[in-house]
Amino acid sequence: MQAELLNGMSDLSAAEWDRLACPEAGRPIDPFTTHRFLSALDRSHSTGKGTGWLPRPLILRDTDPVAALPLYVKSHSQGEYIFDHGWAEALERSGGQYYPKLQAAVPFTPASGRRFLGDPNLRGTLLDAAIGLVEQNKISSLHITFCTEDEAESLAGKHGLLHRITQQFHWENRGYAAFDDFLADLSSRKRKMIRKERETARASGLMMRNLTGEQIEPAHWDAFWRFYQDTGSRKWGTPYLTRAFFDEVQATMRDDVLLVMAFRGETPVAGALNFIGRDTLYGRYWGCVEDHPCLHFELCYYQAIDWAISHGLSRVEAGAQGEHKLARGYLPMPVHSLHYIADPAFRRAVERYLVEERRAVGEEIEVLTAYGPFRHVSSEG
Repeated sequence: MQAELLNGMSDLSAAEWDRLACPEAGRPIDPFTTHRFLSALDRSHSTGKGTGWLPRPLILRDTDPVAALPLYVKSHSQGEYIFDHGWAEALERSGGQYYPKLQAAVPFTPASGRRFLGDPNLRGTLLDAAIGLVEQNKISSLHITFCTEDEAESLAGKHGLLHRITQQFHWENRGYAAFDDFLADLSSRKRKMIRKERETARASGLMMRNLTGEQIEPAHWDAFWRFYQDTGSRKWGTPYLTRAFFDEVQATMRDDVLLVMAFRGETPVAGALNFIGRDTLYGRYWGCVEDHPCLHFELCYYQAIDWAISHGLSRVEAGAQGEHKLARGYLPMPVHSLHYIADPAFRRAVERYLVEERRAVGEEIEVLTAYGPFRHVSSEG
């Protein structure tokens, strides 16, 4: 068994990588670890030299590749959504150097999925190789973000690996046949609120359209790029993705995409980009060039729920943060990550912090779930 560090996704064929990342037949469980998605980031220069995300995929070979880790050398903590800026500041205040660090992740994508690709029995070997890179190169840390719960629980504690739990808001399909069935599951007040928000969005006079596969045309990406730039400039300064990324998606991933767009006549004025997994719809980006009340809720949340129900999906993940999602049917769910800190003293400090954070997150999830929008049978019959 040999460990090999690649210079990018182009060093391995799509067939070799996807045999590890998505061995299941048909639509991948997770579209974000596919060769086509990670390659689109590389080829569009959304990742690579000068971006702070230097791709260095780690693979294990037994003649052929048998396991892989989507690994990046990071020179900052942007675009990760598992926030460690405070850790970086603390280490550097004490005279240490936090960057560069190693990150096993999907760039700019707060969606949980498999990070240890290939044979699950080789997770420990992959981890050994990644930690070896940290030690050999005197790097501060290794971070495995948005991994699965199974990965986190099976590897936590190995080599002092720290388990972090944060939260997101996800919508779950409870066997609904239609959007009205979902509404019927809510308390009366929340049901009325959602109906009113949808009516308000429709009162804009805009036409809502769901586009996927061959329905998506290059002009739709021209419009969406304008939406994405507007949102990015307001939220995080410089958008992470380049314009070329959306061209790559058009060429290789149209069938993995759901674009929910609002049109004034034939002109797109707002849109939400989703990626389609086997059981989950992943909401990623939204933007607009016209402001209308409740349009964001309609395009990003309600249209996504409607589409997921009609296509038999079990979940909608609407991205990072946002307690406003709770009232709209999205409940808090734990999100897992693993962290290796090379410096023993700093590792102990981070471990103490994570113990308290896990407790606080667990309590918050419990409280928010209890105050969720779903009706209580004991009080409402």
